[in-house]
Amino acid sequence: MAKQYDVVIIGAGPGGMTAALYASRANLSVAMIDRGIYGGQMNNTASIENYPGFKSIMGPDLAQNMYDSSVNFGAEYVYGTVSSVEDHGDYKTIKTDEDELQAKVVIIATGSEYKKLGITGEHEYGGKGVSYCAVCDGAFFKNKDVVVVGGGDSAIEEASYLAGIVNHVTVIHRRDQLRAQQVIQDRAFANDKIDFVWNSNVTEVLGDDNKVTGVKVVNNQTNEQSTIETSGVFIYVGLLPMTTAFEDLKITDADGWIKTNDQMETAIPGIYAIGDVRQKDLRQIATAVGEGGIAGQQAFKYVEKLSDKSKSSVSEH
Repeated sequence: MAKQYDVVIIGAGPGGMTAALYASRANLSVAMIDRGIYGGQMNNTASIENYPGFKSIMGPDLAQNMYDSSVNFGAEYVYGTVSSVEDHGDYKTIKTDEDELQAKVVIIATGSEYKKLGITGEHEYGGKGVSYCAVCDGAFFKNKDVVVVGGGDSAIEEASYLAGIVNHVTVIHRRDQLRAQQVIQDRAFANDKIDFVWNSNVTEVLGDDNKVTGVKVVNNQTNEQSTIETSGVFIYVGLLPMTTAFEDLKITDADGWIKTNDQMETAIPGIYAIGDVRQKDLRQIATAVGEGGIAGQQAFKYVEKLSDKSKSSVSEH
């Protein structure tokens, strides 16, 4: 028989752990499910300098602190990969590779993952110069030269952001024109700290044991190869929402992001979504934490409504 909870949270990143804290403090029975260690992408972040309360904290340390808080009021942590969620009205069934759980409320906090270039050096120098977040890591490259790979809104916005911190930004794009909105392009073209390498693909990230030193580039029109010296490589070729398990619920947009209102409610009563998996602009630890608090409180209100409905039904009979 499936183990029953008031709330099941799928994903134990900063949003999921905050939701667990709020829901369990409200005396609800809570399970957090994750396929790996709690903390999500924080575990891959060497130093976090933009989370309130800490001038600087190691990502794994912040993850541990959040986890300790999240289970302090009785929330359980469950290892497992969720394969599907079924909506049965007043309860939901969560199927994993290990077991089945039932809950009155499901909070989806599975996050997103960055599209990778899939080239030599990208993984090896992750956190050592290869980054997917300028807001997170830009300050580490103050007065240095960096490369941005991509030509969409995120790539060009982040190039402009980095230009305010670093010495120089080189944008490498596989086409001969950008895909970013015109106003974003205009801002970047007007910035003398940004230049562009067109019709080119990055084929390898170069470095020594501890840091990035450059990238190999090939022109996809002429096949000419070159090397660009750089201290950092910021890759913006897209994000992928981790929502495959929820496709049957029909709560995502065409790109797979989950749509919610400002109370984190999806189109299905009792199912909420928070953090990087949501359809939104800013994906940061601080925003995930805020959304987790909202969802945890909304879960309490929803369970209360179900309880009131049940009592009313009993009294009528």
